[in-house]
Amino acid sequence: MHKFQHKILVFALLFFCSAFVFSQSGKQKELEARRLELSREIQQINALLTSNQSKEKSQISQIEDLNHKVRVRENLIKVTNQQANLLTREINSNQKQITTNRNELTLLKESYSKMLQKAYKNKNKQSRVMFLLSATNFKQAYKRVQYLNQYADYQKDQADKIKVKTIALQEANTNLLVQKEAKSKLVAENKKEQIILEIERKQQETIMKSIKKDLDKYTAQIKNKQKEARLIDNQIDKLIREAIAASNKKANTKTTTKKSKSFALTAEAKALAADFLGSKGKLPWPVEKGVVKLRYGKQPSPVDRNLTINSNGVRISTEKGAKVRAVFNGEVMSILKPRRSNPIVMIKHGNYITTYQNLGKIYVKTGDKVTTKQDIGEVFTNPTTGETILKFRIDKDDKTQNPSSWIYKM
Repeated sequence: MHKFQHKILVFALLFFCSAFVFSQSGKQKELEARRLELSREIQQINALLTSNQSKEKSQISQIEDLNHKVRVRENLIKVTNQQANLLTREINSNQKQITTNRNELTLLKESYSKMLQKAYKNKNKQSRVMFLLSATNFKQAYKRVQYLNQYADYQKDQADKIKVKTIALQEANTNLLVQKEAKSKLVAENKKEQIILEIERKQQETIMKSIKKDLDKYTAQIKNKQKEARLIDNQIDKLIREAIAASNKKANTKTTTKKSKSFALTAEAKALAADFLGSKGKLPWPVEKGVVKLRYGKQPSPVDRNLTINSNGVRISTEKGAKVRAVFNGEVMSILKPRRSNPIVMIKHGNYITTYQNLGKIYVKTGDKVTTKQDIGEVFTNPTTGETILKFRIDKDDKTQNPSSWIYKM
């Protein structure tokens, strides 16, 4: 067998023996990426909680923090379990493949041994020459020469196969050891996370018992906050409707400005909106570091499950002094300063609007052009609780959007 053919054989057999491992490793990489992402989120949550632990947090805020931590840790345990289970399946499959390879190698060696014994008995040159001279004609002699050459090649081929199978078996055994070690680490990590999860659940129970003693008071607080949030949302909605009406009036559209629900866009604004849409799922976070404490849409209250919270955006917990960043190129449409809340900046991106609430400092003014990741202000930190919360919202014309669908890995 030629060296080139031998290399092809080695590659083909190694590829075949490792094919299952490679097909599974893609899923393993995906799960590992998710596991690391969740681990980083837990570290970030812990860092934020540690920085605020000396402050007087309300029990509602404490239970929100714990609920978020428990949810993320449960997901982490779930993903780690999936990794361990997948490794178990891979290990079982590899063990079967190793057994198959070992059996095939044994048969190859037995066959090769018999072949060598037979070749030894007929190894002297005289028998080879006599075999050729005993041919009745030239054609038969030529065929016998071919046969002898083919037999020699076959011996070489069997020897090569044994070498390749041996290498494949060694590689499979090495992979198996690596997989078993990886599984042991995952199982150990999961046990540690389970212990922490139990502690956090007990903390949840303790706080909830305290809350339930005076549930009416806490429910009233939540309802009051919801009422304040609705008032601010109404002001934001009104500004958006007014901006839509102004754009249509300027464009002299046939649709009456009062009934129009979408912006009349210039060619430049259309291009900007298209670019914004093209960045869906890839937009940067409005703060460099943060975790989502309240998600978009309707959801039960963490205190009173019978109470529904309707969120038009997301609430992001971040660090003290965190800078607020524009998530895309645009123009500052409005700066709102509600009576009972901190300043709000609204940025227009064609017919899309991003809103940044609860700012302590503002670096821009109405009409300013901003670029992606440009600092537009600073998040307000509550001096009593130590919490630094940014409320972030996205609208398309007069319809709210789920920020998690737009912001990268939110």
